[in-house]
Amino acid sequence: MKRILLLIVLVSVLSCKQKITETDISNLNGYWEIEKVELPDGDKKEYKVNETIDFFKIEANKGFRKKVMPQLDGTYLTNDIQEDVVVVIKDGDASLQYKTTYASWKEEIIELTKDKLVVKNQQEMEYYYKRPAKFSVK
Repeated sequence: MKRILLLIVLVSVLSCKQKITETDISNLNGYWEIEKVELPDGDKKEYKVNETIDFFKIEANKGFRKKVMPQLDGTYLTNDIQEDVVVVIKDGDASLQYKTTYASWKEEIIELTKDKLVVKNQQEMEYYYKRPAKFSVK
């Protein structure tokens, strides 16, 4: 009985992760706003308001990520700082490999749709993103 229960739990955990394809990667392009972070111990940090938003531009599995600041007129304030990104896909698993002048790191893509992005970093923290709502006070 214990083995059957363990097998059911194992299958359900493994089936939660999306298999990422080359076609899915195009969903990464554009603006992403962080919703929450889940820590390895189960704690969660919710983000109600974001001062910065991530912008991805990926072509042929290479590109960049940039932090941008939404403005009240609906535009984004940017600077010249960006992180180079390489997307690596192997056997349905995908990761984002980042590089700057000062560091390099990797995040595993857990889920990627046109409206949702979930990544896990090397410290086992899961970041949940959504598309930002457009706004303007014009």
